Amino acid sequence: MISDFALGLRLAVGGSRSSGQALLRLAMTTIGIALVVSVLLPAVSIGSVVNARTDRSAANQAISADPSDPDPLYQVRWSVRLPDGYVEVHSVSGGPNAPMPPGLTALPGPGDLVVSPAVAELLASPDGAPLRARLPGRVVGVIGKPGLVDASDRKVWAGAPPEETRAARLAEKVGGFGRTPWKGDANMVLLVVLLPILVALLLPLLVFVTTASRMGAAQRERRLAAVRLIGLDARQIRRVAAAESLLGAAAGVVVGGVLFFLTRQWLGSPDLFGFRVFGEDFLPPWPLVVLIVLLVPALAVGAAIFGLRNIIVEPLGVVRQGRPARRLMWWRWTVTGIGALLVTGASLVGEREYSSMVALTAGSALVLVGVAVLLPWMVERVAGRLRGGPPSWQFAISRLQVDSGTASRVVSGLVVVLAGAIMTQVLLTSTMPAAQARQQPPALPSAPVMVETDLGHQDDVLTRVKALPGIDRAEAVRKLHGTAEDGTYVQIEVGSCAALALRANLGSCVDGDVFAVHTLASERPGKLRLGVYYSSDGDRNGPLWTVPAGVRDVDVTQAAWGVQDYLVTTGAAVPSLPGPVDVYVGGSGTTEALSLRVATAVSGLAWLGQVSLADPTSDFDALSQRPMQQFRAVLLAASMFVLMVAALSLLILSIEQITDRRRALAALSAAGVPLGVMARSSLWQTALPVLIGVVLAIGAGIGLSAPILTLAEAKIDIDPPMIGALAGAALLAVLIVTACTLPLLRQVTKVESLRAE
Repeated sequence: MISDFALGLRLAVGGSRSSGQALLRLAMTTIGIALVVSVLLPAVSIGSVVNARTDRSAANQAISADPSDPDPLYQVRWSVRLPDGYVEVHSVSGGPNAPMPPGLTALPGPGDLVVSPAVAELLASPDGAPLRARLPGRVVGVIGKPGLVDASDRKVWAGAPPEETRAARLAEKVGGFGRTPWKGDANMVLLVVLLPILVALLLPLLVFVTTASRMGAAQRERRLAAVRLIGLDARQIRRVAAAESLLGAAAGVVVGGVLFFLTRQWLGSPDLFGFRVFGEDFLPPWPLVVLIVLLVPALAVGAAIFGLRNIIVEPLGVVRQGRPARRLMWWRWTVTGIGALLVTGASLVGEREYSSMVALTAGSALVLVGVAVLLPWMVERVAGRLRGGPPSWQFAISRLQVDSGTASRVVSGLVVVLAGAIMTQVLLTSTMPAAQARQQPPALPSAPVMVETDLGHQDDVLTRVKALPGIDRAEAVRKLHGTAEDGTYVQIEVGSCAALALRANLGSCVDGDVFAVHTLASERPGKLRLGVYYSSDGDRNGPLWTVPAGVRDVDVTQAAWGVQDYLVTTGAAVPSLPGPVDVYVGGSGTTEALSLRVATAVSGLAWLGQVSLADPTSDFDALSQRPMQQFRAVLLAASMFVLMVAALSLLILSIEQITDRRRALAALSAAGVPLGVMARSSLWQTALPVLIGVVLAIGAGIGLSAPILTLAEAKIDIDPPMIGALAGAALLAVLIVTACTLPLLRQVTKVESLRAE
């Protein structure tokens, strides 16, 4: 046995006048399998990335200090709005024994900034001017990895005077950092969500392993026939073939592992779904690494041995079986049927429970696998019933009738990724409605920018803003809440008639008026216990305010974003509380330009001068749409990558078939068959399984989407351009593969190919 394996290893690396060809085949096999391994290792590392992210998120959670804590950390959290998102700012102060935030070595002093790498990169770039204007201070350090959840976190720790943080209304007293990470069934949930996508993307790669391991199969068979002369029997021949494939597979695993660790840091560079992961978090679990190390060579060796099942290796000759046995269909329909039953059962239950989601996802994965195993059977049945046509078509159909399994197995990987991509695209399109633009009523004056401050700094903000050129309005609105005797919560906005006119179309307004939005007359409380907005202070001990008679109703369609319950003019005698104040600003220029000018004017106030949009729904829509759009782009890129791998598998298969049939093709050419006929025959031979697979993939992808959307109570919305692009890419791959094989086809159809060696 050892001698047989040693002979196989020697044949794999050459040792004769064909050493160059043997090494080339070995290199191509190694590269192909290394590519697959370098993709599989990051895929099985997703769990470690999620766990590491969960641990860091829990470690950064602040723990409230005990009242008896002599030296807590005072923290005020606020944010800086940028056109492409927000920067999270923590203004802090504390004594020598105050808890240290993760990722920091020392607390920043007043005027000092410790920023995340993403913020440091932004501040150093030309696009960082708006942020530099809104973050006054000196950067003295960079937050370490323990203080970040994602590599793209925009986070700043800013030192502030202790008297300011302690007096801040939103100040938190922090006694420490770090909570127990909640993982629960996080890995299972991740598996449930990603299983169909992983099946769709990874199965074609495993198909590629079996294809790559059979590179040079025709030459290998001739070598095996030659070694029969030295007395090797059929069992020894299989050992030699296994050793030949094992060397390339083992080398591919090693090269793929090295490639993964060399490119692991790069994996954290792309901005995926709104965040960037840390490349060093990609640590595949050792059981899965062992599985890959064993599975990939086993597939390669199994494919090599499996390829010998229909041939008899004789000395200096190979005899092939004339017609393969008909495929069994019962197990193919069993896999697909179980998946369909799980999907149908989960959708009929109609309850979005965890068990239903597990059944739905497992069923989807089984249906995708069923699509792959059904394709060879369908191609065999379709090819067996086709008759007639031009000569090139008849050549292709005859070849498929003799052996359709090899092409179908390669195409099945392409079909799975198509079905999975179409399913995911339909789900995203159906559950991600286009953002609806929300605009203020036409009658409202334009005041698109808002400054959040408090009652004590209201006049300062108004003075700074009104001093800016091009400002035509700046009005302040106090925010309060009231609690009725029955516990009903009521939002109250207090301001002048000019200020309230920016919040709703009031019609006529005089000082002392009270307007009601969303509040029916029969439900209006007589007295309200006032409290500070966004705080429970004063809920029990706050002043009472009697709602005056003659409250006027305002149609909700005539109110700006966020307006509800009561709009009260200052003359209605609402008690003054030290609560938040929103200053609404209007002026010339675009909203972004106006926002930058206002933010620069109030930058010295830190959290007492936060600038945002008066209607933030456009920001919300953009931020919520961006991850989905990125997910679609990543999915499309991954699908195209796997399609490219499938096309490479088709190319390898076509080259092997042409090389294996070179004498028959040369004989046809000598008999007068034009090269164009044989080229079109090669095209139809590959295109027919792909065409059947595309139809099957579209049906499976849309069919799987329907029950999932039914469970999600969403209406199915198909994206024809995206589906057409995926299907077109698959058909285009066939044309490219055929074009790439033309030079080889022209070479083997020369009359000289009929000469015997």
